[in-house]
Amino acid sequence: MSKDKELKEKVLKAQQDGDIASLYVLEQQAHDTFDEETLQGFYANILDLALERLTQTLEKHRKMDTDEVQDFATLRALYEYAIEHYSAGKTQDAAALFEVLSGLSNDEKFSAALKLHWMAAQEKISFDDFLDRIADIEATQRAGTFYISEFQPEAQKLLDNLKYKGKKA
Repeated sequence: MSKDKELKEKVLKAQQDGDIASLYVLEQQAHDTFDEETLQGFYANILDLALERLTQTLEKHRKMDTDEVQDFATLRALYEYAIEHYSAGKTQDAAALFEVLSGLSNDEKFSAALKLHWMAAQEKISFDDFLDRIADIEATQRAGTFYISEFQPEAQKLLDNLKYKGKKA
């Protein structure tokens, strides 16, 4: 069996099992093997599974546990989706997604970081300005998180400004 066909079978099995984490494990192989259109479908499947898990989580009135591999992978997929909206200039959509994500996880550091994302998008701070002025990308890379978790002092100014305006984080 060809490597391409073998990879497609692994992807199909992971999709059928609703296994987002396995799809992320196969991600590099997918990049090396699939054409752009197939790769887009690969990511669309991850997002579909993540949205399905989000719905199930909300219906059960529970928080996602970052120590549970499928919950972790789901949060990652939804975060990437929110960042995609933010970087495309869809600040309202991104803000709504960040707001949901900030309350979805049992991880306090993740929730706090997503609140800053949410506030920046809500205030219509462009994604580039968020990266340049609010986020600390080097510290985030050192922290090894899949999300922007470290921030510059400018982030505190954003928090203070919103408190001054009477908005809650």
